[in-house]
Amino acid sequence: MEKNIFAQLIASALNLQERAVAATLALLEEGCTIPFISRYRKERTGGLDEVQIAAICDRFEKLQEIQKRKETVVKTITDLEKMTPELEKRIKDCWDATELEDIYLPYKPKRRTRAQVAREQGLEPLAKILMLQRERDPERTAEKYVKGDVNSVEDAIKGAQDIIAETISEDERSRQQLRNAFSRQAFITSKVVKAKADSDEAAKYSDYFDWEEPLKRCSSHRLLAMRRGESEGILRISISPDDEEAVERLKRHYVYGNTPCGKLVAEAVEDGYKRLLKPAIETEYATLSKEKADEEAIRVFAENLRQLLLGAPLGQKRVMGIDPGFRTGCKVVCLDAQGNLLHHEAIFPHPPVNKRTESALAIQKMIQKYQIEAISIGNGTASRETNNFIKDVLAGRFNIDTKKQVETTQPQVFTVSEDGASVYSASKIARDEFPNEDVTVRGAVSIGRRLMDPLAELVKIDPKSIGVGQYQHDVDQTKLKHSLDQTVESCVNLVGVNLNTASQHLLMYVSGLGPTLAKNIVDYRRENGAFTSRAQLKKVPRLGPSAYQQCAGFLRIPGAKNPLDNSAVHPESYAVVEQMAKDQGCSVADLINNKEKREAIDIKRYVTDEVGIPTLTDIMKELEKPGRDPREQIEEFEFDKNVNTIDDLVEGMVLPGIVTNITNFGAFVDIGVHQDGLIHISQMANRRIAHPTDVVKLHQHLKVRVIEVDQRRHRISLSLKGL
Repeated sequence: MEKNIFAQLIASALNLQERAVAATLALLEEGCTIPFISRYRKERTGGLDEVQIAAICDRFEKLQEIQKRKETVVKTITDLEKMTPELEKRIKDCWDATELEDIYLPYKPKRRTRAQVAREQGLEPLAKILMLQRERDPERTAEKYVKGDVNSVEDAIKGAQDIIAETISEDERSRQQLRNAFSRQAFITSKVVKAKADSDEAAKYSDYFDWEEPLKRCSSHRLLAMRRGESEGILRISISPDDEEAVERLKRHYVYGNTPCGKLVAEAVEDGYKRLLKPAIETEYATLSKEKADEEAIRVFAENLRQLLLGAPLGQKRVMGIDPGFRTGCKVVCLDAQGNLLHHEAIFPHPPVNKRTESALAIQKMIQKYQIEAISIGNGTASRETNNFIKDVLAGRFNIDTKKQVETTQPQVFTVSEDGASVYSASKIARDEFPNEDVTVRGAVSIGRRLMDPLAELVKIDPKSIGVGQYQHDVDQTKLKHSLDQTVESCVNLVGVNLNTASQHLLMYVSGLGPTLAKNIVDYRRENGAFTSRAQLKKVPRLGPSAYQQCAGFLRIPGAKNPLDNSAVHPESYAVVEQMAKDQGCSVADLINNKEKREAIDIKRYVTDEVGIPTLTDIMKELEKPGRDPREQIEEFEFDKNVNTIDDLVEGMVLPGIVTNITNFGAFVDIGVHQDGLIHISQMANRRIAHPTDVVKLHQHLKVRVIEVDQRRHRISLSLKGL
């Protein structure tokens, strides 16, 4: 019964068919992963995609949390012997967390309040009399309650007002009314803490020293910036509606006229608003606005991470990886086509050492000896200078034996992001991979491998350290990790994984595996040699039928005897493909290679209770290009040779650049001057756009116009308009 309610609620909230939601919940309960459900169970879900399935999963978890909270609420109220059938039904029917807390609030155990003290003094009857506002002389009525700890009429009335104030602040109507006011008209205000105004750390928050705007218009990045300033003790933040209007609205509900009792109730309303109700709803809205800002920042981060992970791979080529530097030199590594380390050394082509000729000779020797096909240069310190140096070496601008240069195939040169390389180089994963090398060598290896396959290398790094986020350290860390892990899992399974070359860390993100089974696969591979079929996976220790079902379709075996083992066709559908081939009078391999035979197939003939048109359509697409990598082809890029520092920039210049990060307010672009420029969202198009991702994507190569250079603050403003 409860599952039916969950399916109804989720379907209504997400505007999905209840049957599809119920089927998805059943699959999740069976242990199916999101990538598996979206790819191989389209008939059951009605073709829901990963985003929709993830949303169902998240909603389901929230409803389960509410269910647990309801059980706590019912138990507490029952133990207090205050439960009624009507109240129990209200709680049972409630699936809104805020409404549930409002219902619970009057019964919720709390610290000893002024109202509680007044109740203990026997003043609750007086409070009820005052709220009815029928007494002409409230002081005379209050005299009856002057006893015990109540020393005077004034004390009695004050205690009764404390009870009224708390009652009003805990009333559901009052709280909802004030929420409506916050929702419609609340302003967020930021003021600098005077003692910190002139400090160096406060300078970056100068825009928010005296800031006010409607809360509903406050963007995610501004709110997170203000909250960070608040956490650092530099800013003081408040959220408030129009207090006078809010109090007047409350009075209309509780004050019936300009009578003596009415005046006392009005005072209690004002006190309850300022002391109890407003602080509670302000805290609620501070939390709510922060959660919304977190969600938006996490969404932006996840989308940037997806674009980064799905960056174009060079493929299996012999690569030279260079971690550039000035004083400490450039760390150079040579890798084989599988990414194994063959050689490493340091060169010093830049100031203060300036051993340019020796460094050029070393580069040439390494290119020749290890038959280097591509060079990957990190984009950090000395990147531009190293890039120019390598281009000079390849162009033969040094006094080196030209005969040897002619014999060498010219490698392609690429610049790659080195964000997170230092984190990887110091990690346990890197130590396990290269126990005998220092962190500088490991970092250079990471830079080289990122060119070959960004996805396979970047999964080894904590996503937060990759450098494509917006206030990633300020958002809810649990939610951030959940979202980023989902993104990594989605990307890994979208691309597919080579079962015989994938690292343990890459395998652990494959649907149905995880760290233990990934390790077992690598151990089995080491002991028994390369896998020759997907069916061999069943021999891996602890990899049972369920895990095999979840993972098999996402694992590839190039060169396998059965060509379907190198495709996204799931083993459970092999029989269908084999029947198709048999009906066409050919083998599965011939079916894959013969377009005419594939076009002759009528997929409707192969529909069964288990296999429907969606699955058959996917199978035909996969047979057309089995195991195809969905990522784009990599392109070489070159900065403007005449622009090397911010001093070389002139307004109006049009320059090539690479998008390095995307936020809500714009995109940062590397134009080769050691300082990224910003294309503000308003400078991205001649039309209004909802988000920068409508126009640009991470690592995109584009042309930008310089519209402003702020030398003092090292800020470069760029534009795409008219280009």
